[in-house]
This record gives sequence, C-alpha cells and structure tokens, in this order.
Amino acid sequence: MEGDVAVAVHTESSNGFAQEWKQTEDVTSGQSTHTLMCNGIKENGGISGSSYLRSVPISVLKQNGLLQSLASGGEQTETEEVDSELERAQHEWDALESIQPVPVEDLVPSALISFNEALQHFQTTDLANLLRNIQPTVRRTGLAVVTHFLFGPPRLHRELTEERDLVFAIAQCTLDNTQPVHMRVLQTIYRKLTCTKADCPRYGPHWENIGFQGTDPATDLRGTGFLGLMHALYLVMDPETLPLARDIYKLSQHPVQNFPFSVMSINLTRIVLHALREEVLTKECNRRQQVVGVLNEFYVATFLHLYEVWRSQRKTISDSGYVLRDVELYAKKNPKQLLKHLHCYLQERRTGIGHRTSPDLLSHGNRSLGDGATHSHGGKEGKMNFTGVCELPPEMEGEARLI
Repeated sequence: MEGDVAVAVHTESSNGFAQEWKQTEDVTSGQSTHTLMCNGIKENGGISGSSYLRSVPISVLKQNGLLQSLASGGEQTETEEVDSELERAQHEWDALESIQPVPVEDLVPSALISFNEALQHFQTTDLANLLRNIQPTVRRTGLAVVTHFLFGPPRLHRELTEERDLVFAIAQCTLDNTQPVHMRVLQTIYRKLTCTKADCPRYGPHWENIGFQGTDPATDLRGTGFLGLMHALYLVMDPETLPLARDIYKLSQHPVQNFPFSVMSINLTRIVLHALREEVLTKECNRRQQVVGVLNEFYVATFLHLYEVWRSQRKTISDSGYVLRDVELYAKKNPKQLLKHLHCYLQERRTGIGHRTSPDLLSHGNRSLGDGATHSHGGKEGKMNFTGVCELPPEMEGEARLI
C-alpha cells in the first residue's frame, strides 16, 4: 500500500506571521517516511509521530481556534463573535430600560361613581364594629342636661337615628385601597375637578393639585374619615353644585388667595359633624325626614359661605384658621339662613340671573372676620394652625373623637 498521509497544524510565529506546519507520511512497501513542512517548505530530516507531538508547544494548541472549538463541543465562538453578541445584548438591555411602563390607570379609566351608589355601598356593608364606637350626641352633665331638655332643640325622630348613626360610622371608615368603590370615589373627585378623563396613580404629588397635603390623600382624612370624601363627591357629582365646586376650585388656585381645596373641604365636613352631634340640624332633619340629604346641603351651604367671604374679603392662607373658626360659629348659629341662601344661589344660577353676594352674609363676614384679622396681628396666643384645624376644639376634648 502506497500513499501520502498529511497532518496540518496552524500556528503563529514570534514575528506575528501565520505558520502552517504539515507532516506527511510516505508509505512505500510497508516503510513510512515522515516529512515536516512549514508553509510549503520542506524541513530537513524526518521525525517520528511521537517526536513531532512533543515538539509542538502546548501554547500552539491553545491558540488554534479549531482545537478550541472541538474541545468545547463546538459551542465556543470566536472572540469577535462573542464581543458582537455582548454588544448587541447590551444595546437591547439599554433599550429595555428606557421603556416606561404604562400605568394601569391610563389604560382603563374607572367609571365615575355617583353619591347614591357610594352611599349604597356603605348601607350594604357591615359596619357593626364602627357603630359600637360612635358618639352621636354631645355628652351633657349636671345643669346642662336640664337646660338642654327645656330650651334645647327637639330630639331626632326615632326612625332617623339609624341614618344618623350611619353617617358617624362612615366618618370612622378609612380609605381602603382594596375597595373598588373607595378608589372610584377618589378618582371621580380628581377627574371632575381637573376635567381629566384618565385616572391618576393612587400615590403621587398630583394629589396636591386638588388640595391634598401630600402624595397620599388618606393621611388628610383624620377626623372625618371617608365622610370627607363623600361630601366632596356630592359637591362635584350634583349637576347643580358642580359649577360652584369648580368656582371654588378655581379660587383655590389663585396666585394670592390660594388655599388647599381638599383640606378646606375636609374641615367643612368636620363642622358638619359637630353641628350634627350638637343637634343643631335636628329640627331640619325632622322636618324633611332625612339626615344625609340635610347634611349634604349644609356642607355645600357652608362651603358657599366660606367661598364668598374668602373671595370678597381677599383672604389668604394666613387667615385660614380664623376664617374657619368664624364660619363654624356662623353656620351653627344660623343653619336655616345658610340653607336658604344656598337655595337662592342655586335658583339664580338656574335662571341665569347670576349670583350676587348676600349683604347679610358679607356684613357678618366683615364683622366676625375683621375681629379675627385683628387678633392675627397680636401675639402667638391667638394664632391658629391651619393644618391642625381638623382636630376637635379644646372645649370638646372630653367627648368622643371620630377617629
């Protein structure tokens, strides 16, 4: 058997040029002759197969790409290909990081909720634990009991006590993220005031746009609970009061006369709750045979009164404590006049006459708020902190708090 058998090994010389070593075996009459060639040039002398393998350095084998590929099972790529893959992967990752996720609120806006639907939710919810802790009337002792019995307002009709207690129970409910109704109420208030169609995130600085004090509206509901949102919901969802709500909201954005709309609204809900507990509204509730409806109108009437005083007397945030104090005193003393003024205001808007500020209200506002303004220039003793107005006044510390 005669023939040539060749084995090639590719290396690189010390000067950087590629070298191809080739060993040929010439088989003639059973005798084999080994010849070593480099780049086609025959080397002198022959070597045996074992001596050749010993003469090739291990570094030569490691530098051979084909051998590396075979040693790794064919899965190892060349350095240039690996670098290219890594670079492409890095570009894809950078592009992925730049993609901003679309909030769920922007994809599927929630349906607006009416006041009656939200109220029905609480009417069908088990509030037994909250009802045990309510204090629906002011606790009186000694001579105050006799005086109230002889000269105080009439008692609330028995058939209305359940509705009244429901109001105080709602005032103890906290904002619950797991309740769809709660979230819809919050979104409805925001969208109706700002005239936006899409929902906003549950947390964020955007809540300050409608007068909350931080990124979470729940932190501002101390003292009134969810009732603070229910009253704001009524204000923005009633077609007759929505224009008033937007007028008040516009004033709250004034560059000089601005105030936090939602915080102010919550403070007015607190006034309503005090008026109900002190039985100021009992006579009107008995006359109309309802509690929730009277409270809603009393809340709107009080907000209207504050709005007119704030706008006409050019009040600013520094006057807020005194304004709220005087508004509360007036509202509790004149609930019937306050409600009547609201009805006249809404009637004028319906007929297109336009609203004119009541002289009686302005004269009262000038007198009472003027006194408050005088005190505001005095010492620190008379100064009130706006952010703490939701707390019960000192004279009611002995009574049960809502929260």
